[in-house]
Amino acid sequence: MKRKLTPDDVRAAIWGGAILGGGGGGLIAAGERAATLALQVGTPQLWSVDEFEPSALTATMALVGAPAAPDPHVQPAHLLRTLELLRRELPPGRKLVGLHANENGAETTVNGWFHAAMSGLPVIDLACNGRAHPSSVMGALGLHTEPDYLSVQAYAGGEPQRYVEGVVSGRLERTSAVVRRASVEAGGLVAVARNPVEVGYAQRHGAPGAISHAIALGQAWLDGGVDAVARSLEGRIVAEGTVRGYRCEQQEGLDVGVVELDDASRTVLRFINEYMLLEQQGRRVARFPDLVMTFSDEGRPVVSAHVREGARLRVLVAPRARLLLSRTMFMPELYRPLEQSLGEAFAPAEDAIA
Repeated sequence: MKRKLTPDDVRAAIWGGAILGGGGGGLIAAGERAATLALQVGTPQLWSVDEFEPSALTATMALVGAPAAPDPHVQPAHLLRTLELLRRELPPGRKLVGLHANENGAETTVNGWFHAAMSGLPVIDLACNGRAHPSSVMGALGLHTEPDYLSVQAYAGGEPQRYVEGVVSGRLERTSAVVRRASVEAGGLVAVARNPVEVGYAQRHGAPGAISHAIALGQAWLDGGVDAVARSLEGRIVAEGTVRGYRCEQQEGLDVGVVELDDASRTVLRFINEYMLLEQQGRRVARFPDLVMTFSDEGRPVVSAHVREGARLRVLVAPRARLLLSRTMFMPELYRPLEQSLGEAFAPAEDAIA
């Protein structure tokens, strides 16, 4: 299937992406600006994976950093610069036939839309993961397990006085660490074009249909609010209350913190960009990659970076079985740095792959 992306798609993708961001996945206003600009400068198209030869080459368009950082700055020119830098590194005779997002989130669902509008390449209806996640390796299709794969990552971002750009190649874990550090130097955020792979590989190990899923979920929210989202994802509202405590600090280019509500269940949410753990009365109720998302009293999604003390929140939990998840969500080794940051063990069992 091939179709042009429309203003209605922008609206639905931003809100559906925000919900699937699970507290992370970028900021709502920034995602709306980026997607709207894409439609103003061109006509981006969304193509399903079956429109491509499995051996054709695609690459991931991403943002890396901490949404709550004090000085994040990524401009449209930075997006195009990463694609330009990555194309220079492609093997002789190979070219990209499409672009795909790293994850679903308010900003990240529309990753690649502006690139597509300016380059003429289509957006592939696929993400490396159908929900947002905190580490770049989680959004890399399991390429860290491929012994011969050489990761290539191009990055750019920052205000003029903090601007950084570059290309790094090597083992996936090492290149991801370099880009994460670059996001800190840039003020909190960089645009990234990374990891060229064949479409067939991305289809097998990623989340095909993820962009359409975000658009459909966003439309459900626009039509019926939080209750419609809960029905769509077979989720439930598990808490409502006022934020009595909120802490957030940047650690190695990530937002790490906790939200505490004043409800009778003593709800606590721990996040690393995305909500990782939800506890009530000292008991764990949900853990990543289950979807935990906060909404305002009026029912608007609220990302973790925008939670504030005194705000009224509703908390939605949806089971991981209702999400489009990459295999990386079930790799315990990728959870170790996150567990160290929170001081909690929560990785899925190795036999839990869906």
